[in-house]
Amino acid sequence: MPALLWVRGMPFKIIITEDADRQFRSLPVRDQRILEVSILSRLEHQPATPTKAIKRLRPNPLAEFELRVGDLCVLYNVEMKEVIVLIVGRKVGNKLIVEGEEFHGHQDHLIELPGNGPKEDAE
Repeated sequence: MPALLWVRGMPFKIIITEDADRQFRSLPVRDQRILEVSILSRLEHQPATPTKAIKRLRPNPLAEFELRVGDLCVLYNVEMKEVIVLIVGRKVGNKLIVEGEEFHGHQDHLIELPGNGPKEDAE
């Protein structure tokens, strides 16, 4: 079940998944504060509008958008009036480092989106 984070009367509700919450808390406190301020200031009104910090990603199974703050990176989706934060990490060159390890997405991790249970093979 995702954790609800930072509602504060904003037009978009920001939801952080359990994995992203754990990843966020693994960052140094200073980086947590920087990301918290950036998420609130940049994603609460127009999270799907590309800016210098917000980029629409090429189609992939992980996320539709990326928020970059220096080397910090937040991958998220926008659904209706909700921003769903899926992954929090650090970009080093072309690599995404999550909880101290290189993140390979579909190879290493399965992301269960809120409201979607695990899929079972039909036989």
